[in-house]
Amino acid sequence: MVPAAPPGLPTDVPPTVPARVSRALAGLRIGAVAEGSGLPVKTIRYYSDEGLILPTSRTQGGYRLFDEGVYAELSLIRTLKALEIPLVDIKAILAARRVGVCSCDSLRRLIEDKRDEIQGRLTGLEALRQELTTLLRGWEDCGRPKPDAP
Repeated sequence: MVPAAPPGLPTDVPPTVPARVSRALAGLRIGAVAEGSGLPVKTIRYYSDEGLILPTSRTQGGYRLFDEGVYAELSLIRTLKALEIPLVDIKAILAARRVGVCSCDSLRRLIEDKRDEIQGRLTGLEALRQELTTLLRGWEDCGRPKPDAP
């Protein structure tokens, strides 16, 4: 009887190859990527279908295989989505990141605009924090007598 493959490892890898070597050679299947990233399999598949993340290869059975770098890309996607950057722009950012050079002026402007927007939010939040601090300094308990001064 042939032992079952470890989770995330394709079943078509010979069982005589050590699991850690097999994983490095074969890559991570979607289920393992989902488990490692905390995202649903459906989301990983969607990102792959949309070209946001790229499988490094496929098994003979057609399963997508990813390398460990997919986790950094998924983390970046989460961050950019939280900043409300559209997926089409995220795809362009990831593509530029993969080649290491971005010469697209519109993408540069997008990134600069988002950076400036974030700075504006931070400035607004700091002003709000200061306003709340001032409000708390002057706070009086409603209906309670003030503590006696020593």
